[in-house]
Amino acid sequence: MHAVSTNRRRILSLWLPRLPIDRIKRSRAADPHDGLPQAVVLKDANMLLIHSLDEAAARHGVSLGQPLANARAVCPDLVVHEADLAADAKMLEGIADWCDRFTPLVALDPPHGLLLDITGCVHLFGGEARLMRSVCDALTAHGLIVSAAIASNAVCARTLNRQVHGRIVPDGEEATAVAPLPVAALGGSEAITLGLRRAGLKTIGDVASRGRNEITARFGAAFTRVLAQALGEADAPISPRKVPPDYIVDKRFAEPVATDTVIAASLSSLAAMLVAAMAQQGKGARRLEACFFRTDGLVRVIAVDTGQPVTEAAVIDRLFRERLEALNDPLDPGFGFDMMRLSASRSEIVVQQQRDLDAHVHDNDELSALIDRIAARIGGKRVVVHLPVDTHIPERVALPLPAQHHLAATSTAAWPERSNGEPPLRPLRLFARPEAIQVIAGVPDGPPARFVWRRAAHAVVRAEGPERIAMEWWRPDGQGLTRDYFRVEDEHGLRFWLYRDGLYDRELEQPENGLPMQPAWYMHGLFA
Repeated sequence: MHAVSTNRRRILSLWLPRLPIDRIKRSRAADPHDGLPQAVVLKDANMLLIHSLDEAAARHGVSLGQPLANARAVCPDLVVHEADLAADAKMLEGIADWCDRFTPLVALDPPHGLLLDITGCVHLFGGEARLMRSVCDALTAHGLIVSAAIASNAVCARTLNRQVHGRIVPDGEEATAVAPLPVAALGGSEAITLGLRRAGLKTIGDVASRGRNEITARFGAAFTRVLAQALGEADAPISPRKVPPDYIVDKRFAEPVATDTVIAASLSSLAAMLVAAMAQQGKGARRLEACFFRTDGLVRVIAVDTGQPVTEAAVIDRLFRERLEALNDPLDPGFGFDMMRLSASRSEIVVQQQRDLDAHVHDNDELSALIDRIAARIGGKRVVVHLPVDTHIPERVALPLPAQHHLAATSTAAWPERSNGEPPLRPLRLFARPEAIQVIAGVPDGPPARFVWRRAAHAVVRAEGPERIAMEWWRPDGQGLTRDYFRVEDEHGLRFWLYRDGLYDRELEQPENGLPMQPAWYMHGLFA
């Protein structure tokens, strides 16, 4: 095993050159074309080209990018499948999820590659060589052809694994490692590769021997930058799929576990480890994620949010128990989980409060804990609080927000005060969408005398209004008609809140002759 400098990153590059055809073969329990050459074709400019092929097709002389007609000419028995780029991308995402067991920093390298930042974690797997062998052996066991390389940056590792498999480049030896490789390994365009060959530069070492200004002037700054990265002269950072969690603990099993008892016990022990790690820095978790890695490569992620920073393992254990019991798709262990991980993807500093004498603090804690448990069962977006908004539009005066994140704001929210002895100006129940009604009024712009709502007729005995509300013209959707609201009471004592939409003889005109139109009426709410 090579010694690795701690000052530079170490990147494991994985390349799955036959991912499309491997995916198709894996999806079939029994391959009816087993033993026959197979290929995947992709339509490009009204021509079917070979997009992926297996080893048998390659032995018959089929090559990538070859027209299908030419491929059939050299291999008449070729079995052809249509490309499904979305399915290929989904499978690559699934492989990336599986690679999370080795490092949380996994990036996609489209179309058929992955980049793993293994800096600082190789000792957990016995070194770089054993880690790379473990990854490749597992992928090969699942029917995937894979090539891998490790270097100090992504471009160098990618350049190597397109040509050789299993190469580990010590820090500082990147230029020596890539020098004998063909210039096509840099991934430049066909025009750049052809131009380099015409200039007599066939290997990366030949290109590196020329002046950088000369290369930039002929082939562009982008190619020069890739060359410098491949030679180890410049860094090539990766973009991980997920933001690294603040805290992470995991547990690996010598034998896969599948029983609920063992899974629950393992999750409890991970919760204790996570709380202990956060307590050293005085922090608590606001978002927790539990990852369950199955032996067949599938990964299940369960997440819970909390209203306040959690610092107790028992609380974490209870929240996940509530979440697991409420899953529509139960946690299926299959042949068992060989690894479990618990992480705090978002954490906050815990503010110490006097909790022994302040009953209000205890009440808030209990309410927050109750909201967390309900949210774990039915989802955080379904548990909301309403906060006031400074607007006169009735349906916008209250803004629903997740209770877990806005509970504290409810204690300082300033709602309009109701005048003593006066009836409420707004109904207790406000409809999400106003319902159309039929109204008979003495004059077009007068109060209603009778209306029909939900096929029931109501005679108005008392009416109060109008309260005129114009739409907010400065908003993108504020070009609506002016509303005249009325509080009315029918002969049975039922009280309603309804409005006339549009001002008669001003906003409502027929476009063909300019004559006034009859306004529409809507029911917007009910008083108690």
